[in-house]
Amino acid sequence: MPKLKTVKGVKERLKVTGRGELLGFRTGRRHLLAGKRRKIKRQKRRRQLLAAVDERKIRSLLPYGT
Repeated sequence: MPKLKTVKGVKERLKVTGRGELLGFRTGRRHLLAGKRRKIKRQKRRRQLLAAVDERKIRSLLPYGT
């Protein structure tokens, strides 16, 4: 059986933790930042655990969990 290919775009955007959970970037940090509070902008710097629904979709794109 041939090897499965990893989608490189997903690999660059997401990180798999030691427990196997997926971390992704938060939305809302690209533009229109002047209208957002400082606290919100600070919180959006951190990564966020993906929802279980999204995680099921992305597991097929990252077959080896890299």
